[in-house]
Amino acid sequence: MSNQLESDDPAPKARQAIPALDMARAEAFIRANTRLLNPPLTPEIRLHLAEESLPIWQKTEDELGEMNVPPPFWAFAWAGGQAVARYILDTPDVAAGRSALDLGAGSGIGAIAAKLSGASDALAADIDRFAVVAASLNAAANGVALRITRDDLLLAPPPEAGLVVVADMFYEKDMAEQVLEFCVASARQGAVVLVGDPQRNYFPRDRFHEVASYSVPVTRELEDSEIKRTAVWRLTD
Repeated sequence: MSNQLESDDPAPKARQAIPALDMARAEAFIRANTRLLNPPLTPEIRLHLAEESLPIWQKTEDELGEMNVPPPFWAFAWAGGQAVARYILDTPDVAAGRSALDLGAGSGIGAIAAKLSGASDALAADIDRFAVVAASLNAAANGVALRITRDDLLLAPPPEAGLVVVADMFYEKDMAEQVLEFCVASARQGAVVLVGDPQRNYFPRDRFHEVASYSVPVTRELEDSEIKRTAVWRLTD
């Protein structure tokens, strides 16, 4: 199945699709610096993941020819992403027949779980140029088709979706506020909003109720422990 990298919004603030040459370089970089692995909590899913954090971060800077680039979030199975994907796989009715949106998709694990659970359509959105390519490779590795965009969806009203998935995005104050606004607007349009989060610094606990909790195996390089207690939250009406 093919995966479509798109940029539907022609507005100047929207991030445009990656040129084919850059996509080929990004794909080669990802294949050279990751392995296809099964995240501990979601062994049904295979992802191109890095085995160490600092080497791939340095290599990403070298590849882009830039300093102080954002961490390669797409290269790791974060606690919130694993948790929300596990919940979707275990509760397929939340995705079945719905159009899903994975915001800040990173590896695309949330969108992939939605498609494996019967979502009619799934859009993985991330502003990172490597993430959109990684999500495409990961979708292919799992035999599902995703729509993938690098547009910054936080700059506009949310697109129509039956299910919105967010994971590990409440670690910076300004972004957390934007993500919450996006979640509220999506819910008002009728979407089920699910957030995978271990209550990071700016997670608005009072706006959500817990629907599931997991002990997620993670790496101490990225988290403060080897097991991260993580919940899946649904936006409170």
